[in-house]
Amino acid sequence: MVGLLVVYSASFAIGHLEYGDTNYFIARQAAFAMVGLVLLWVFMRLDYHFLRPLSVALMAIALAGLLAVLLPGIGVEQNGAKRWLALGPLPPLQPSEFAKLAIIVYISAWLASRSHGDDIKHFWAGFLPFVLMVSLVASLVVVEPDMGTTIIIVLTTCTLFFVAGASYRHLLLLIVGAGLISWGIIFLASYRVERIFSFIAPGADPEGSGFHIRQLLIALGSGGPTGLGWGVSRQKFFYVPGSHTDGSFAIIGEELGFIGAVAVIALFAFLVYRGVRTAINAPDPFGAYLAVGIIGWIAYQTLINIGGITRSIPLTGVPLPFISYGGSSLMAILAGVGVLLSVSRYGRNKGYLDRDPPRSRVQFSRKRR
Repeated sequence: MVGLLVVYSASFAIGHLEYGDTNYFIARQAAFAMVGLVLLWVFMRLDYHFLRPLSVALMAIALAGLLAVLLPGIGVEQNGAKRWLALGPLPPLQPSEFAKLAIIVYISAWLASRSHGDDIKHFWAGFLPFVLMVSLVASLVVVEPDMGTTIIIVLTTCTLFFVAGASYRHLLLLIVGAGLISWGIIFLASYRVERIFSFIAPGADPEGSGFHIRQLLIALGSGGPTGLGWGVSRQKFFYVPGSHTDGSFAIIGEELGFIGAVAVIALFAFLVYRGVRTAINAPDPFGAYLAVGIIGWIAYQTLINIGGITRSIPLTGVPLPFISYGGSSLMAILAGVGVLLSVSRYGRNKGYLDRDPPRSRVQFSRKRR
């Protein structure tokens, strides 16, 4: 509900300018939200174990979607990036958003199949297959290009690898390798280098590379402690680029102030807390890894978005979960939350509580609530 309110407030000006309809974006976002809530309800009602035998098929579909956006005549290009698929009269969809959920399901099933042995600690049976699987998905996403989504996928899957009990040496190798590759990718594109420099010194080029981050900070600072009030933002009138998408948190800070921004962060923190409890109380490895993956996905994406807007980390274009305008992101995240609710819901059944606990870094509770 907060997301819908923010999208309307932040988008009515650009909707009127570009489409002659102040309700253009909120009407579409509300439709996406309804579809997403249906997906949430369906996945919540189903036993999450049905995803395990489908994990390979889901991964294959995700890879096909990531490949399709790169093909001429199939992928839709916007602002120099090929991230969308046009499906007839429907709005374009972004396969990389659904690929996040698909790879979480796939990696969770793969890790669960190795939870009762030490395969995960071995280089050939654990580390190498994991790196190959994640690298395949990450490489397809980064060439779109979409560095932000690539980072989220890598962070989420590496968190799953850690929770599953991977060797610390392999984790260190992953961190070093991913860091070096990331820096190499950054310096291959001039706009990524500009983002690094604008993060370090946004005032050096206030009308160029530093414009975006300066306008975001002006929006946050203008809100003060209590904000200007709902709908009263000035920066959304074409000062903050993507005010209804990646920059929506800045509009929250301007209209609701520091108190409102902290309240929104508190909602995310409470969701993460409940997701971690779901993982801890999960009855089997597959459910636990699903919960960790989904809540890690939401947490990392939130941190990257808010961190970029507050100039805590370099700015990158990822939507704020539940809040930013974007149908693919909203539907995928709501579907993921449905799976998370299924883990919590079916985990209470006695039949699942009698299973052997997994051997991993997460100590899963077997108590009945």
